[in-house]
Amino acid sequence: MLSTFLDHQWKAFWRSKNKGGTIATQLLIGFIVLYLLGVAFFLGIGLEGFIAQVFPKKDVFEVYNGFILYYFAIDFMMRIQLQDLPTLAIVPYLHLKIPKRKIVNFLNVSALFSAFNVLPLFLLLPFCATAISEISGPLASVMYVIAIFSLMIFNNYAALYIKRLSIQNLKLVPIVLLIIVGFGLLEYFKVFSIAAISNTVFSFVADHPFSALGFTIIAVLMFIANSRYLRSNLYVEELSSNKVEKASTDYPFLDRFGKVGTLVALEIKLILRNKRSRSAVTMSSLLLFYGFLFYKKEALDKDQFNLMVFAAVFMTGNTISIYGQFMFGWQAAHFDGLMANKIDIKDFIRAKFLLFTLFSTLITLLTCLYGFISWKILLIQFAAYFYNIGIGTIIVLFFATRNCKAIDVSKSATFNYQGVGASQWILGIPYFLCPFLIFLPFSLSGHPYPGLLALGLCGLAAFLTRGFWVDFLVKEFYKRKYKIAAGFREKS
Repeated sequence: MLSTFLDHQWKAFWRSKNKGGTIATQLLIGFIVLYLLGVAFFLGIGLEGFIAQVFPKKDVFEVYNGFILYYFAIDFMMRIQLQDLPTLAIVPYLHLKIPKRKIVNFLNVSALFSAFNVLPLFLLLPFCATAISEISGPLASVMYVIAIFSLMIFNNYAALYIKRLSIQNLKLVPIVLLIIVGFGLLEYFKVFSIAAISNTVFSFVADHPFSALGFTIIAVLMFIANSRYLRSNLYVEELSSNKVEKASTDYPFLDRFGKVGTLVALEIKLILRNKRSRSAVTMSSLLLFYGFLFYKKEALDKDQFNLMVFAAVFMTGNTISIYGQFMFGWQAAHFDGLMANKIDIKDFIRAKFLLFTLFSTLITLLTCLYGFISWKILLIQFAAYFYNIGIGTIIVLFFATRNCKAIDVSKSATFNYQGVGASQWILGIPYFLCPFLIFLPFSLSGHPYPGLLALGLCGLAAFLTRGFWVDFLVKEFYKRKYKIAAGFREKS
């Protein structure tokens, strides 16, 4: 049955209308993956010397042990963000006598074909075959390999399991985010150390090799849990649109905005019910952890905010830039209907402004947790917040009036370049350059705090004059309305 499914997918690929673009994209992705694997392979071979050079005063074996769980913690967060759910068009098979178990088995096997599952083999295993074998013996080396394989399998199915659960229960997403943020803060404040825990665990494995089977047991349990969930909820995310359920598009807190609130409510429903839009918003929410890379205590003490301003603008406005770059392509499937209905374009544009403001406000509230590191971070983030809801939204919607490429909201966002055009590539330049043009003159003259104030005030001024900018964007929209509609009718 596995070979039958593979044969059907192979034929579906070659019979698709846009296979040329798909082949080109896959070749490009393949070259990138091969390059990364090559780097990982050479790094893995020279890992012992690399550790000795970077950490000359530490034991190589201790550093490697501490690195393993750290690597898989980062790997898990990357999988949540980037790993795609393996899908299969099951509708043609539902009326056939094909056991669910066989379809689930195919999904489980296809989920293993991921670059995430190959990278640790090149990066971590060479060290096991050389240094660990010499220090602790062949048995310990083999059990290290088993432990790393088990962690890889656990991460693979745990990420898929959580993503499937989040599709059924959206409340799970903020809970998972808060847990990850909590662990990140505990690590940052040195309440505990993942590296220290990892070193303790794998030092025990080196002394008691068969204890590595504990990782295997955990991986098997995760595999079983994932398989049972699939059998019980097979492709609910694919078939949910066929369910006949009464769902209100009303959100009580949006009622006060009248027609604009109704349009925002409809767009929120569009985001929650479709893969591409949901993936874009989920991905942007997972980028909130970039603060740990940029908010460094040494730079905060010296009031060196340059890179932090970029991080703050990126985090508090990532949903605006990631989701907003494809405006108005999200409505491509029913754009002609929107234009034919009695919808005021001003209300249509105002709804986008309100949606972006809600997104940025929610994310800013979440990133306020960085304030536990330093109160200065709150100043940076609120300056970036006012920039995003003021100037940033205007830039995004201005480029949206130049976007004529449709989006298929039912497709996944991972390695999906549909709808990507020149406006998407150019948008990032003014969006992330403008805050530096405002802030850097103050920063370079030794006045970073007035620079933050200027950035916030410029954003606030744009926000308070939003009526003017709505009229401006409506004129830009009318200039290109027919071109946009014609572009959305073209199917890629």
